[in-house]
Amino acid sequence: MALFESGEMYLETILLLTREKTDVHSIDVAESMNYSKPSVSRAMGLLKKEGYILMDYKGVITLTEKGAEKAESIYERHLVLTQMLKMLGVDDVTAAEDGCKMEHYISQKSFDAIKKHVSEHS
Repeated sequence: MALFESGEMYLETILLLTREKTDVHSIDVAESMNYSKPSVSRAMGLLKKEGYILMDYKGVITLTEKGAEKAESIYERHLVLTQMLKMLGVDDVTAAEDGCKMEHYISQKSFDAIKKHVSEHS
């Protein structure tokens, strides 16, 4: 089953939260994303069912290998696309917001070309 934009956003958020704190719970995700607890709970259930996360008996969320790979890929896209937009003269805030939107829809072929260009010119 394909992971949609919202699922990708959850994985990216979990990845970033795990870099900030030892234990990540659904409430942390809800607060970070400004989503309701029931919405996050439902999403965590779907991500768990699809094998992207594990949740222990205390509610601590961890990314599976599959989830970590996907989250890292999404986050890399976010960083590279944001950097590209900033190189084009877009302000930091707009570049980050637009990079976040673009990361979910750009093809791998186009992303690889942008990534190569950014790395050669930064």
